Amino acid sequence: MTRAARAFWFSSPGVGEIRQVTVPEPGPGEAGVRTLFSGVSRGTETLVFRGGVPESQHELMRAPFQEGDFPGPVKYGYLNVGVVEQGPPDLLGRTVFSLFPHQTRFVVPANAVTVVPDGVPAGRAILAGTVETAVNAVWDAAPLIGDRIAVVGGGMVGCAVAALLARFPAVRVQLVDLDPARAAVASRLGAGFALPDEAEPGCDLVVHTSGTDAGLTRSLELLAPEGEVIELSWYGDRRVTVPLGEFFHSRRLSIRGSQVGMVSPARRSRRTSGDRLALALDLLADPAFDTLVTGECVFEDLPSVLPDLASGALPALCHRVVYP
Repeated sequence: MTRAARAFWFSSPGVGEIRQVTVPEPGPGEAGVRTLFSGVSRGTETLVFRGGVPESQHELMRAPFQEGDFPGPVKYGYLNVGVVEQGPPDLLGRTVFSLFPHQTRFVVPANAVTVVPDGVPAGRAILAGTVETAVNAVWDAAPLIGDRIAVVGGGMVGCAVAALLARFPAVRVQLVDLDPARAAVASRLGAGFALPDEAEPGCDLVVHTSGTDAGLTRSLELLAPEGEVIELSWYGDRRVTVPLGEFFHSRRLSIRGSQVGMVSPARRSRRTSGDRLALALDLLADPAFDTLVTGECVFEDLPSVLPDLASGALPALCHRVVYP
């Protein structure tokens, strides 16, 4: 037995389409899910959309339920919230988050879905993957009470990191971005804001998420002696110029990568990726995170919306996709 469904595919660089697909009946230990919302992870998905995943990273960049291969055709995505229509009794009727692409219905192993807490609206739960990335980054960064911190890059991940860091006692958190409109977003998340030229220096820690050479350069400039940049940006196939002259050596500065594919070494022996995702969903009980959802479209319009997201013609942090 199979059922008809529709899925969004990156058919070739710069082109997307909706395809008819068939979904099998769930077997033992599987869950059949009807999608309510999905989210476009603007940085990564627009990079995939333009065919910018370097060949050396094709396997590492695979999403858990991806079909096809880079540069395309490929079915890609990982921010999905739906309701379980078939499967284990304890999941039936529950709203769940999974790392599934943009598709109307699908079947996955039951252990691949995480129940959304009752206090978290389904439309906000699409942010779970982003907040999970932020949790991992904060574990990597290990801020201390009273730290002076900048988050350079006010995109989806940067804003989520700033929101979590702002919860630490006596910490000064400043979101740094070129867009003055991010000031209102930062305020709702409990963080300060500055344009790059106005950011406060002397930081103990800078988290960089802008994905630009200029952002990384500014991150290094903002550090106090022996400070550290936590680099979350994914540059894809672009080469990056890093100013390792000037103050890099004399101030004994550091740059360290952080990526969500593995649980931070600081917690790896005591937390699983499932624990980390469950924590992210619990954190989303805070309505302040609603400010990260800045656009919405219906599923059928995704092929025409994604080019505008990729070009910047449609500015967005997280763009929410609504399903019939």
